[in-house]
Amino acid sequence: MVRFVLIATLLFSGCTALEQEFADNRISDGVPLAYDPEVPYFPTPEKAVDAMLKLAGTGPRDVVYDLGCGDGRIVIAAAKSFGARGVGVDIDPAPLRVAVSNARQAGVGDRVRFVRGDLFETDIHEATVVALFLLENVNRRLLPKLLKELAPGTRIVAYRYGFGDAWRPEKTVQAEAVTIYFWTVPKR
Repeated sequence: MVRFVLIATLLFSGCTALEQEFADNRISDGVPLAYDPEVPYFPTPEKAVDAMLKLAGTGPRDVVYDLGCGDGRIVIAAAKSFGARGVGVDIDPAPLRVAVSNARQAGVGDRVRFVRGDLFETDIHEATVVALFLLENVNRRLLPKLLKELAPGTRIVAYRYGFGDAWRPEKTVQAEAVTIYFWTVPKR
């Protein structure tokens, strides 16, 4: 019985700390409790993260948006290794809680933020780099939003899945035995 009380107390206190991170404006929330993510969460391998950010030419003047950010590793790496600012967007609160903790541990909590939201509805106009690890059919549906809201010259990188025939990449590279795609938003 004592063991159960101790475990329950530890779990509750850990959840309370994570909920406080939500409340501390590190994650903005506007999604109903009932949601069904279209893309399952699979972390992007670290080597692929680095390759994506290098392919995009990420630097200190950039604002990197990761749509479907999961645990935040792309925006955290953008801030820590490339000096950029980052915004991670995900509909699932569980990996976002991990992202907040990861950002704090990496010392970049002041350079990144996380938004719990639908990537089709989130304002992305300030992005100079957009990172994607979504399914091709989701990328295709997202394409009109990207072309409408992003400024010409914004770089887009995608791990594993591109836009298919809807938009051919300018460059491709291999990382972790998977292709990374690169595009630049054209002039209107």
